[in-house]
Amino acid sequence: MPDQPTPNPTPASSSIPEDELKRALGAFRKRLKLTKLDQESKLGGGRPMTSGKKSDIMAIMPPNQFPRAVWDELARQGRLKDAGGGFFALP
Repeated sequence: MPDQPTPNPTPASSSIPEDELKRALGAFRKRLKLTKLDQESKLGGGRPMTSGKKSDIMAIMPPNQFPRAVWDELARQGRLKDAGGGFFALP
C-alpha cells in the first residue's frame, strides 16, 4: 500500500495563531455589542424619556488593534462575513 498523505482537517495556509484569531473575534463581538447598545440608548425623534429603539446595525468596522489579515482570515474560515468597504458582520 503506497504512502498517502493524510488530509489535514485545519488548513495550514494561515500563519496567524489560533489564539490571536480567538482574541480578535472576541474583540469584534464586544465592539458590535457596544455599538448596538450605544445606538439603542440614544433618544430619538425629539421625544423626551424614550426608551430608544431596536438597533439595525448589522456590520461594523473591526477593531484596529488587529491587522486586516486577521479579519480576512476569520472571514475565510466563515467565522465572520465580509460586508465590503472594510465592514464585517457575524454570519
